[in-house]
Amino acid sequence: MMTPKVDIEVEGKSVEEAIKKALKELKLTRDKVKIEVLSEEKRGLFGMPGAKLAKVRVTLKENA
Repeated sequence: MMTPKVDIEVEGKSVEEAIKKALKELKLTRDKVKIEVLSEEKRGLFGMPGAKLAKVRVTLKENA
C-alpha cells in the first residue's frame, strides 16, 4: 500500500519557528520529514522583526 505524499508550506517569524509549526501540524518528528527552506525571514528597518516571514516546505520522507 502506497502512502499519499504529504507536504505543507508554513510561514513563521524564523525558519526554526516555521519548522516547529509544520511538525506540530503534521504530528511528526524532524527525522521523519525532509525540510526545504523556501525563504529566510527578512528584518525590518533598524532590525525590527517581521518585515518578511520565513517559509519552509516540509515533506514526509518516503520510508518514514
